[in-house]
Amino acid sequence: MNLIKTIILSSLLLFIFAFTSIAQKKDSVLYLIPIDQIDSIKYETDEVIVTGTRTSQKIIDIPYSVVRISPNQYKYDRKVSISDVLNAVPGVFMQSRYGNHDVRISIRGFGSRSNTGIRGVRILLDGIPESEPDGQTRIEAIDFNSLGSIEIVKGNSSSLYTNAPGGVVNFISDINYSKSFATQFNELGSFGLRRNGFKVGIRTKNYGLLNTYTYHNYKGFRPHSEDYWHILNTVVETTPGDNTNLQFLGYLATGLIRLPGSLTKAEFDTDPYQAAQREVDWDFRRVSKKGRVAVRFDSKFGEKLNNEIEITGYGTIKYFERAARNSFRIFDRYGLGASVKYVNKSAIFNRENTFTVGGDLFYQTGPVSEFNSIAGAKGDQLLNYVDETVGNSGFYILNNFELYNKQLFLLMSGRYDNIYFHSLNRLFGFQNTEKRFEDFTPKFALNYKITPSIAVYSSFGYSFDSPAGNELDNYPLSSNPGALLNPDLKPQHSTNFELGVKGNLLNESSSFFNNTLFEFTFFNTVVKDEIVPFEVYGDVFFRNSAKTNRRGLEAGITSEIYGGLKAILSYTFSDFTYDEYSAVSIDIDSLNQIETSAKDFSGNFVPSVPKHNFLVGLEYRHQLTPYLNGFVKGVYQSISGMYVNDANSDQTEGYQILNSTLGLEMFMGNFNILLSGGLNNILDQKYVGFININSSNGRFYESGEPQTFFASLKFGYVF
Repeated sequence: MNLIKTIILSSLLLFIFAFTSIAQKKDSVLYLIPIDQIDSIKYETDEVIVTGTRTSQKIIDIPYSVVRISPNQYKYDRKVSISDVLNAVPGVFMQSRYGNHDVRISIRGFGSRSNTGIRGVRILLDGIPESEPDGQTRIEAIDFNSLGSIEIVKGNSSSLYTNAPGGVVNFISDINYSKSFATQFNELGSFGLRRNGFKVGIRTKNYGLLNTYTYHNYKGFRPHSEDYWHILNTVVETTPGDNTNLQFLGYLATGLIRLPGSLTKAEFDTDPYQAAQREVDWDFRRVSKKGRVAVRFDSKFGEKLNNEIEITGYGTIKYFERAARNSFRIFDRYGLGASVKYVNKSAIFNRENTFTVGGDLFYQTGPVSEFNSIAGAKGDQLLNYVDETVGNSGFYILNNFELYNKQLFLLMSGRYDNIYFHSLNRLFGFQNTEKRFEDFTPKFALNYKITPSIAVYSSFGYSFDSPAGNELDNYPLSSNPGALLNPDLKPQHSTNFELGVKGNLLNESSSFFNNTLFEFTFFNTVVKDEIVPFEVYGDVFFRNSAKTNRRGLEAGITSEIYGGLKAILSYTFSDFTYDEYSAVSIDIDSLNQIETSAKDFSGNFVPSVPKHNFLVGLEYRHQLTPYLNGFVKGVYQSISGMYVNDANSDQTEGYQILNSTLGLEMFMGNFNILLSGGLNNILDQKYVGFININSSNGRFYESGEPQTFFASLKFGYVF
C-alpha cells in the first residue's frame, strides 16, 4: 500500500510541477522539416533493430525486453552523461561519479558491483565491442551528438555476446540520413560546463560520410573533479554492388579526468560536495587516449536475397595513465578483433525459419608500467613492469522457428566462450601467470503475437561472466599471494527466467490516449559465485559470494494523452538478496592493522541497487507558428535507499529528483535554429549519487549532482 501511495502521490506532484511541449520529428537532418509535414509515429514496436538477435528483426518479434531510443527523444536535453539519455528506461539504473566517464550501469543488478567502469553489460559502438576483451568498459568515445539510435537489450544475452549477463547497449552512428547536412552545436551550464562541436553528413548516390567532433570541458560540482575531452567519430559508407554495403568506421578520444574520491558518512554529512583529502594530496587522475579503425562488409544474396553475410575487422589502440596513492601506472594496449555472421531465411515445413551462425574474436596486449608517485607526479623509479594479454573468442548459433500461424515462434540460441588472461612480470624474475575461463551458455525463448502489435514472451537461459582483468588483481590473503592473478576468483554463472508482455495500442478515432506503447516484464535470476568487491587498505579486490537470488518487475508506458501531451512512466522493482554468503571480512583495527573475521551475509540485500526506482514525465508539444515549434518537459524520479555493503551496516536515504526542460526550434528554408535549456534537481536535494561499495574504511559516499542549469544552441543546414 505504501508503494501504491507513493506512486499516486508522485504522479500528482509531477502533474502539478510539470507541463510540456513540441512534436518530435525524424532522425538526423529530417528534424529540419516543419512539424505539420510529419506524420505521427505509429507502431513503435515495428521498429527494426539488430542488437537483440544479431539480425534485423522487429521489436515486437523479439522474445525478450528490448528498447530502441531515437535522438528525437533527447534532442532538447542535456547530453553530458549516459544517464541524461537512458534514465527513463525501466530496468536500467545508473550511478554517475564524474559526468559520463565513470558511470556505473546496472541492468537487473548486473554491473552494480563495479566501482570503476562498466561490468556485466556489453557495450557496443556500431555493433563493435567498446568493451574490452575481459568485459570492462569505459565510454569516453560515445558522443551522443553523433548517434542515430541506441538499442538496449535487457537481461541475459550471454547466448549471443561475451560477458553480457545483464544485457547489451549498442550505440549506433547516424549514417542513415537522406540528404547532406551540417550542424554546429554549443552547450553550456553550471560548474563551467562547455561543449562545442559540429556534425557533417554528405550523401551521394553511392556514398555517405558522417563526421562529428565534440570538445567537452567541465570543472565539476566537487573540487578536484574537472575533466576535458576531444572526441572525433567518422563513418564512410559505400555500395560497391547491388545489395552490398561497405563501411569504414573510426574514432579518436583523448582527455583527462580528476577524481574527488569517496567520503565517510561524517564527511558527507558535513559537506557532501567536498573532495577526499587523499585524492587531492596524491592528485588522483586518469589520462586516456584511445582510438579504433574498422571495416565492415555486408552482402545479401540468393534468388530471394534470403542469405546474408557480414564480416567486420577492427584494430584498437589505448594509452591510459592512472595516478593513485603511492603509484603512477601507465597502460599501453593494442588490440585486433573480428566478427563474422551468416544469416539464412527460409521455410521449413512451410514455416518461417531464420538461422544465424557467427563468431567473434578480440585480442589485446601491452605492458603495464608502475612508477613511484611524487604528490601525484610520475617519479623515476620503476616499481613494476608487466606484460598483460587478454583475449576472447567465441561462436554462437541462433534459430528462430515459426511454430504456429505466424504468431508463435521458438527461438533457440547458444554460445561458447573462451576468455584468456596472461601476465608476465619482466621486472621480477619473469614471473608468469595465466588463467582461462570457458563455458557454453544456451537460451530458449517463446514469443506469441496476440495481435500484430501485442506480444507475450518468455525465456529461460544460462549466463557466464568471467572476471575482468582488474578484478583478478591478487591480494595478500589469497591462497597464493605471490601469484600475479588471483588464484581463487572464479567466473559467476546464473540461471535466468523472464516473462513479459509488450505492445503498441492505437485508437485513431479517439482524441485521448490514441497511441500507447507499453511493456511489463517479470524476471528471476539465480547467480552462483557472484563476483563482489572488497577493500584492503583502500585498494579494491574481488571475491566470489556463494549464491544470490534476484527477482524483479519492470514496467514502462509511453502514451499520447491528448493534442501533443505525452506521458512517460517507468518503474522497476528489485528484490535482490544473498541466499548463501559466508566470507572472511577484512577490516582495519585501531592500530591500522589488517583484522580478519568470519562473517555470514546470507539473507542480506545486495548493495547499490534500489528496491524501487520510479520515474514519471510529461512532455507537451505545440506548433507556435508554421515554422516555430515549442517544447516543455518535466520529469520526476524517486529512488529508494540502498545498502552500501554486503553486511548491510548502513543504508543511504532515498531521494527524489525534479528536472525541467524548455525548447524552441525555428525553420527558415533549409536553415534551422534549435534553442533549449533546463534546470536539473530543481529542489536542490542532497543525495548519494554513487556508492563505493564494501569500502573497508567506510568511504562509501559520493554526492549526486546539485541543482544545475544548462543551455544549448544548435545551428543546422540541409543542402
